[in-house]
Amino acid sequence: MKDGRDGRGQGGQGTRDGDTGTGIVTKTRPKTKKPSLYKVLILNDDYTPMEFVVHILEKVFNKSREAAVEIMLHVHRHGVGICGVFTYDVAETKVAQVIEFARRHQHPLQCTMEKE
Repeated sequence: MKDGRDGRGQGGQGTRDGDTGTGIVTKTRPKTKKPSLYKVLILNDDYTPMEFVVHILEKVFNKSREAAVEIMLHVHRHGVGICGVFTYDVAETKVAQVIEFARRHQHPLQCTMEKE
């Protein structure tokens, strides 16, 4: 049976009791977390030439000559030095590149990464 109304309340405005018909549609986004960062470290040894370490820092880590020499001297004096801080995938790739390049040139240079 029809009573003359269209079932949307008074005047056909689409309102229900207590509903003003206005509202804000909000989209909930999942919270995104920043990716963990990892330090790439070069370890000192008694066999790898200093110039080779400088070359790796320039080639793999895009360091300027001055920055590469500074990092190499830090590694030489303290036994370890930070080459850069990267996301996991990038850090892992850089470590692999250093180790592979050193092995190819018959140097025992060690490179590792650790969570920051």
